[in-house]
Amino acid sequence: MRSLFAFLKPAPAIPPLPPDQAERLYPRLRYRMFEAAFLGYAVFYLVRNNLAPVGREMAASVGYTNADWGDFLSAASISYGIGKFLMGALSDRSNPRTFMPLGLLLTALCNFAFGAASDYKTHLILWTLNGLVQGMGWPPCGRTLGHWFSQNERGKVFAFWNIAHNVGGGLVGVVAAFALHQFGWRYAFYIPGVIALGGALYLLLRLKDTPQSVGLAPIEAHRNDYPPAGEHHEERELSWRELLIDNVLLNKFLWIFATANFFVYIARYALIDWGPTYLKEARGASVLEGGMSTLYLEFAGIPSTILVGWVSDRLEGRRGLVSFLCMIPVTIGFALLYLAPPGMLWLDNLCFAMIGLFVYPPVALLGVAGLDMTSKKAVGAAAGFIGLMGYMGRTAQNQMIGAITSHKFDAAVIAIFGNVWEAAIVFMVASAAIGVLLLAVTISLRPRG
Repeated sequence: MRSLFAFLKPAPAIPPLPPDQAERLYPRLRYRMFEAAFLGYAVFYLVRNNLAPVGREMAASVGYTNADWGDFLSAASISYGIGKFLMGALSDRSNPRTFMPLGLLLTALCNFAFGAASDYKTHLILWTLNGLVQGMGWPPCGRTLGHWFSQNERGKVFAFWNIAHNVGGGLVGVVAAFALHQFGWRYAFYIPGVIALGGALYLLLRLKDTPQSVGLAPIEAHRNDYPPAGEHHEERELSWRELLIDNVLLNKFLWIFATANFFVYIARYALIDWGPTYLKEARGASVLEGGMSTLYLEFAGIPSTILVGWVSDRLEGRRGLVSFLCMIPVTIGFALLYLAPPGMLWLDNLCFAMIGLFVYPPVALLGVAGLDMTSKKAVGAAAGFIGLMGYMGRTAQNQMIGAITSHKFDAAVIAIFGNVWEAAIVFMVASAAIGVLLLAVTISLRPRG
């Protein structure tokens, strides 16, 4: 069994290159690693978030309810959270060059099978498996960026890289809606699957492992940027106990950020998972208008994510403070969505954009906070743990909104809110507000060094 997975092992260090050659090669490879991590992760989104934009049409074709839909989304959320944690720990002991393409290959196969199936049980199993192998996307990116970029530049580097979420997440709504409109809902899974296969080949050709694996010095030595407390200069892979117990489960700082992330992800995914359906059912939007709402939400987060990454570096790595300040307008955005009068789709889209503008900076920074609070050799496991809590929040959100909009609580909902979607938005407002309170606890935390 061990030899079966030998191709995933980290690449060994090789003898150092001559200094002049190393100085020329280092900048080129740093750009190349960033490019590959960015584009590769954007492709993961095309085969992860392609379910929501075609939800109503697929449900009508196959005969699913909103509660069934909530089951698919919840199963994928929790399996992705578990996958991100487990695959994160595995990726810390793997070579990103083989680990990440394997993830894209597996998720493409899940999408092909999902598009070909027509029954609830098969769809539930396949989308759960898809969530699990989707966990092979973020961790190798974290390992790559953690090894090729130093601590004092991680805020801005991860912020720029995090735009891959927005690019992939924004394009998937358009790609899925176009495929649905032109060929039917099954092609919303076939077409992204084909793109994912191409992405897997691209990553195999472009990615490398650590700088030492290509004859370069560790990034700290290259930039003369050792942490103030003096990190040990000799690098080694951590044991499973050091990785999971010492650096993650006994790390109180990770628990604080992870708990806050639970509610940040409720706010993030409420509109991704349910936004198109909400606009079509409650606001009368068309299929393409519903798909475009995801584009507004995702692309609005690009400039703010870049800016706050740089700001958090200038604030000595206080990612919690910046995240706290961003979640306040997210809460306000959900409140405005609740208050927006019907028949004004442009105003709904403006609220989507406002929420996207401010929710993505915390999404980017909380992952970096996990790296700040542990070793770069444990970045996958740390970010995976924070992500696991986030996707537990996404699961809770999908179950709650699925139950509300399936009229399971009609009497209480109508008596208090008037209709099911207003009740769902109130739930979003409350969740975002709790996220603000939890992030207030983290405002003074800085990287451990």
